[in-house]
Amino acid sequence: MRMYLSSFRTGDHPGRMLALLDRRVATVDVAVIANAIDALPGHERRAALQRELDALAELGLNPVVVDLREFFDRPAGRVAAALSRFPLVWVRGGNVFVLRQALARSGADGILADLVRRDVLVYAGYSAGACVLAPELRGLEECDDPKAVEVAYGDRARWDGLALLDYAVVPHIDSPGHPETEILGRVADRYRAEGVAHRVLRDGEALVIDGGVTRVH
Repeated sequence: MRMYLSSFRTGDHPGRMLALLDRRVATVDVAVIANAIDALPGHERRAALQRELDALAELGLNPVVVDLREFFDRPAGRVAAALSRFPLVWVRGGNVFVLRQALARSGADGILADLVRRDVLVYAGYSAGACVLAPELRGLEECDDPKAVEVAYGDRARWDGLALLDYAVVPHIDSPGHPETEILGRVADRYRAEGVAHRVLRDGEALVIDGGVTRVH
């Protein structure tokens, strides 16, 4: 299993993400999943998505948008075919509940879990893209509004995560430049008090998993 889980955007060590790739060609196509921002107004979503594409292109990657809404309520084989051709998927931050529902409605949750566990692709992303990997999402409602799922898709929020990790990731800790740092600090305090397994990340840091080795850089 290979993962690059950043607190904010590509973080301070994107080279660690690139090192997880088995690069046989100069330019690598990578899937970009930006459905965590589906509740934003259209113009804001487009601008936010473009920032991700630009950042990945600057790393020498060829980002290809995979909009999970195109696969909602369709056979899982369609999203499987779309994702399995990429060596890396980049999952943008935003609202973790919106992202979780998009993954479920498209069938990408089970497909991604299978591809990652079989080490077919690298899972990379930040903020909500990392948070969604936990066993469950309870506690994150202090930061992300579950009602945004209804705004985006007309659905109710789910509270289960993908369970690709056996702990929660709490981003933006001790990151004064980020507007959610205080809220997520309280989430981490709650997890500690309740005995919820978790890891915290400051902006700039990334949790890197390569096989049996896990490190924060």
